Amino acid sequence: MIRPELLIPAGDIEKMRYAFAFGADAVYLGIPRFSLRSRENGFKNFEQVAMAVHYAHNLGKKIYVTANVFPHNHKLASFNTYIAQLLALCQPDAWIMSDPGLIMLMREYFPGQVIHISVQSNVINHASVRFWQNNGAKRIVVSREISIEEIKQMHEACPEVELESFVHGAVCMAYSGRCLISNYLSNRDGNQGACANSCRWKYKIYQKEGRAAYEPLEGQFYLKESERPGQLFELDEDENGSYLMNSKDLCAIHLLGQLRDAGVCSFKVEGRSKSVYYVAMTTRAYRRAIDDMAAGKPFNPELMQEILSTSNRGFIDGFLRGDPGGNGQEYLMSNSQYSSYRYTGIVRQYDALKKRLKVEARNSIKVGANYELCLPQKNIFIQVKELFNEKGSPINELHGGSLAGWISYPDDPGPFVLMREPITSL
Repeated sequence: MIRPELLIPAGDIEKMRYAFAFGADAVYLGIPRFSLRSRENGFKNFEQVAMAVHYAHNLGKKIYVTANVFPHNHKLASFNTYIAQLLALCQPDAWIMSDPGLIMLMREYFPGQVIHISVQSNVINHASVRFWQNNGAKRIVVSREISIEEIKQMHEACPEVELESFVHGAVCMAYSGRCLISNYLSNRDGNQGACANSCRWKYKIYQKEGRAAYEPLEGQFYLKESERPGQLFELDEDENGSYLMNSKDLCAIHLLGQLRDAGVCSFKVEGRSKSVYYVAMTTRAYRRAIDDMAAGKPFNPELMQEILSTSNRGFIDGFLRGDPGGNGQEYLMSNSQYSSYRYTGIVRQYDALKKRLKVEARNSIKVGANYELCLPQKNIFIQVKELFNEKGSPINELHGGSLAGWISYPDDPGPFVLMREPITSL
């Protein structure tokens, strides 16, 4: 049986390098004009994309380029020129695409390119799989709104088509991203790569009658739909507001065996706009889970501790085992965005003469505090006994915000090292 691929987001060059170092088989990245993550895209020009492709290929890894925007007419004129310029510099392993028109242009003008159908195309049945196969697609990124059983049915009906499934990350409150809330509230079109994540914003609840429009409600309130008078939807609110459209995150690390048996050949993680720490820790956890699965070992529940070390909104199985219902929503932000660790920095170099690590701080680092160094294969527990600023003067605390400092440490831990601090309570 073929071992499924681990596909990790690459928001920029650094995240890509850490993804590969911590175990990714492939990464996906966007091109600014035609990607649905254009606002957070760290690949600003052709040369950066080409650098990423060559870096991956030198490691024997793969790069998939997203061109999954739903373009208006004014973007079509530049598409062929844009793709031709990029292909003159490098050869991505595949293109992740959504729009039938762009796919048609790609097949017509660049017939040798491999096409993967994006999750934005909402493929939820085997007839759609067959349609895209007949139109030149090699792989389908199946919709997030289907179950493992439905994926199995797709594979049985079209066994020659590769199936890719999201297994981890944020979940859109709309149908696989087909949302206009951001467009309506902030004039940023999510279908053009400019989503403002309006569903994550806080919303206050107000009473229209009997009090001022700006005065918040008091007590417990519910939503009631006219055709379901006995079914009440509770409205919760904390000091930050109400998060009526805030979905919990997807985590299917415990379901990889079932997904593989259903025909999934690529496990995909969401998060091009997230931190390098998120990329590294999530990659390492899923790499270990895949390797254990390939070795015939049962799922190791301890891997969930690695998953919980990254910021999250609470986890669900998505739709993989059926409709999550009300369990899929995280209404109170005070109970979400938690982690068992605080990401504190990136180790940039080691001074063998002075026995010091240079750390670029993301959060505060203090003398006397305990931390962990996260390497691709293990963690190292350390206590900061001496701390110096970038010029070498002793200090008691290094503040976050990308400031650099030095920590006394006896050995060189090697490349691709991150630093984190345990959080005693959530």
